[in-house]
Amino acid sequence: MNEGYEKEMFNFNRIKRLPPYVFAIVNALKHEARQQGDDIIDLGMGNPDLPAPKHIVEKLCEAARNPKNHRYSASKGITQLRMAICEWYKRRFDVDLDPESEAVVTIGSKEGLSHLALAIVEPGDVALTPTPAYPIHPYSVIIAGGEVRSVPIGPGINFLEELEKAYKNTWPRPKLLIINFPHNPTTEVVDIEFFKSVVDFAKENKLIVIHDFAYADLIFDNYKASSFLQVPGAKDVGVEFFSLTKSYSMAGWRVGFCVGNRKLVGALIKMKSYLDYGMFQPIQIASIVALRGPQDCVEEIRKTYEKRRNTLCRGLNRMGWEVKPPKATMFVWTKIPEPYVKMGSLEFSKFVLKEAKVAVSPGIGFGEGGDEYVRFALVENEHRIRQAVKGIRRLFK
Repeated sequence: MNEGYEKEMFNFNRIKRLPPYVFAIVNALKHEARQQGDDIIDLGMGNPDLPAPKHIVEKLCEAARNPKNHRYSASKGITQLRMAICEWYKRRFDVDLDPESEAVVTIGSKEGLSHLALAIVEPGDVALTPTPAYPIHPYSVIIAGGEVRSVPIGPGINFLEELEKAYKNTWPRPKLLIINFPHNPTTEVVDIEFFKSVVDFAKENKLIVIHDFAYADLIFDNYKASSFLQVPGAKDVGVEFFSLTKSYSMAGWRVGFCVGNRKLVGALIKMKSYLDYGMFQPIQIASIVALRGPQDCVEEIRKTYEKRRNTLCRGLNRMGWEVKPPKATMFVWTKIPEPYVKMGSLEFSKFVLKEAKVAVSPGIGFGEGGDEYVRFALVENEHRIRQAVKGIRRLFK
């Protein structure tokens, strides 16, 4: 085939707007090291290693044995699951939701967020998103044909001030704001007053708000995470996503949901009706048991992450790497030690992998403002985390 013709034929502009996935570089090196027999302690990807609670798994198995559950499901989620979601919000946050018009089940929050962006973002629309950020937050907008204006976030930064500044300096005026608290990767946390300010700001400037609430239950040191929807009037401007991935250690199950503003939820329901038939029904049935059943399993999972956080932070601080323990999430976000900061986060991550046999995520992979940081995911047991600290200590000698 003619080279010019082939180039024109396979010219995918939407794909071109997506940069190379930085984490793939570290993952390739990790795979290579393991192929050579190295024992790599993987604190890179936030992939929970804890098993899903036994009673949830048992319900899945029971439901899977029923042939009726093998048929297509409902793209917006089965009625009982949507009801369970609304009951959970009422119990947890005293937020009233209509299961028919204000709740939709998603195949993980990542799918839901990206399809909501596809439903509401027009070419040329601008979204405000934090930076550094979990990649789908800015890139859901870019995939949908929109533009992104970044708002700095991190230690010592007043996000609300930066948000106002970014809004005033952006033309055309932004259409939506995507936020995520507790925040991945920076682990920044906020209170209900913060969300009140966000709702006021959104109403004043006619902004849609999308809040990703994935780490609602992974909270430490008596910190309590507020729901965006607890603010009066929040449903007028936005929605909130939640996922069973972290709270119930159901990562591979891919169960999330979107709740809040009925027009936004309705747009996502309509988009999903064209794109999928919902997840396997036994998974949805088991998710009802997760939300309605005993919640002591959530506390056990939370305590496990807290112990891992303490083990990692104490170990790093003892060797002279100053790390502030996060109040939430399953991550530790920390500045690269001074002797190595000029390397940048990708080279430093490669260095730690090669010399300490520990995989971490380079901050640059989360965007602008992240290159002086690395992110540790608390996805190995305490013994392995102590091993990781021992390996890293060698770099400091």
